[in-house]
Amino acid sequence: MENQRLKVLMIVEQCNPEWPSVPLVGYNFYHHISQEADVTLVTHERNREALSKVAGDRTIIYISESSNIKKYYNLVEKLVARGKVIWPLYHALTYPIYAEFNQKVYQQFRKPIQQGKYDLVHALTPMLPRYPVKTVRSCEVGKTPFLLGPINGGVPFPPGFRETAKKENANLNFLRALGRYLIPGYRETYQTADRILSGSSYTLELVKNLFKIERDRLGLFYENGIPESFIQTVPKPPQNDSIKLLFVGRLVPYKCADVVVKAISLLKPELQNKIKFTIVGSGEESEKLKQQVKDLKLENSVKLTGQVKQAETLQYYQDSDIFCFPSIREFGGAVVLEAMASGLPCIVANNGGIGEYVTDDNGFKIDPLSREYLVKEMADKIAILANDPQLREKMSAHAVERAKAFVWPNKAQQMVNIYQQLVNPS
Repeated sequence: MENQRLKVLMIVEQCNPEWPSVPLVGYNFYHHISQEADVTLVTHERNREALSKVAGDRTIIYISESSNIKKYYNLVEKLVARGKVIWPLYHALTYPIYAEFNQKVYQQFRKPIQQGKYDLVHALTPMLPRYPVKTVRSCEVGKTPFLLGPINGGVPFPPGFRETAKKENANLNFLRALGRYLIPGYRETYQTADRILSGSSYTLELVKNLFKIERDRLGLFYENGIPESFIQTVPKPPQNDSIKLLFVGRLVPYKCADVVVKAISLLKPELQNKIKFTIVGSGEESEKLKQQVKDLKLENSVKLTGQVKQAETLQYYQDSDIFCFPSIREFGGAVVLEAMASGLPCIVANNGGIGEYVTDDNGFKIDPLSREYLVKEMADKIAILANDPQLREKMSAHAVERAKAFVWPNKAQQMVNIYQQLVNPS
C-alpha cells in the first residue's frame, strides 16, 4: 500500500476555485492532494460550473439539492444577509441545506465504503466545528479510516473587547453550543472519527474537552496555505526614507484596522512623517476609517484602496515593509501567511490562529488585553521595526522561511502522510 496511490473519497461540500475563503481553501486541498492520491471528490452541485473548467478527467460527484431546499436558501438569504451578515444566525439557519447534502452523500456512498472501495474517507468542509458527517457510520462498519478536518473556530472574543463583540452579534453564539445537543449525529462524528485535524490550538483543546477525545486522535493542521508564487525569492532591501505598512482584510469591527490608524497617530512626528499605511479591503467599517483618518489628520499617511484583485494584492505585499493585522478573533488568517511569504515582518493580535503563525523570529504578537493596550503596543512595535532596518531584514528572511511550510504542495504532501499513517498504522 505504501508504494501505490491511495484511493481517497474526499467530501468537500464547499469546493470552488473561483470563490474566496473556505471554498477556495477546500479546492486547493483537493487540487494538490489529487496530484498525490487517487481522489474521488464529492461536492455540492453549486460548484460544478467552476470545477468543470479545471477538472480535466478527474472523478467528481456532484450532489444536487431539492427544489424545497433551494427555496429555503433563497428565503434565508433575504432574511439574514441584508447588508451585514449576522454569521451566528446565518450558520444556524443554513444548517438544513448542509443536512440534505450530508444525507445524500451517506445514501450514495454507504455501500461502496462498506465494500472497501476506498482506502480512506476524508471530510474536509465545512470547517466549522459544529457539523456532523453521517458517512462516518459507513466507515465504522467497513473498517475504513475516517479523517475529519482541519476544523477551526469557536475562538471567543477577548474580555476587553465587549463592544466589538456586541457589534459582531456575539450574543447569538449560544446557537453554536445549542447545536451540539440538537443536531443529529454531531457527537457521533467526533467520537467515532479515526483522526480529527484542528486548524488552531484553541479549537483542538475545545474539541478534546467537549468530546473527551484521546489526544492521539487529534492533530494540529493549519487549514490555510499559499501559492508558491507568493514566496519572496529576492531578499527585501531595508528602506530608511519611508516605511510602508500594510493591512489586508475585510473592514469589519473585529479585524481592528482602526487600531493601526490610531497607533500611527501616537508615533513621534519625525517617524510618523515616514510612515505610509495602506489598507486593502472593503466592508462596513470603510466610512468610519475614512473619518478617523480625517479626524487624526493622517490623510498624507493613510490610504484606503477598497477591494482589489488577488494579483494586485500580491503587488501591495511585495511593495510593503511591515504587515499590521491586529484582528482580535481570527481563525485562519491566510493574509498573515501571504504577508510572511512576501517577506513582511508581522505585528498581530495573539488570539486565534494568527498568533501561531508568527514567532519571535518573524514578528510580534500582542495579547489583546484591551483596545487601548493593543493600540499602545502596536505603536511601540511599529516604532521598533521602523527604526531598526537590520531587524526588519532579519525578520523578513525568517518570515519567508516560515511561510515555505505552508505552500500548497507541501501541505498536500503532509496530508497524504497522515493518510498513510491511518491506512498503515503499524
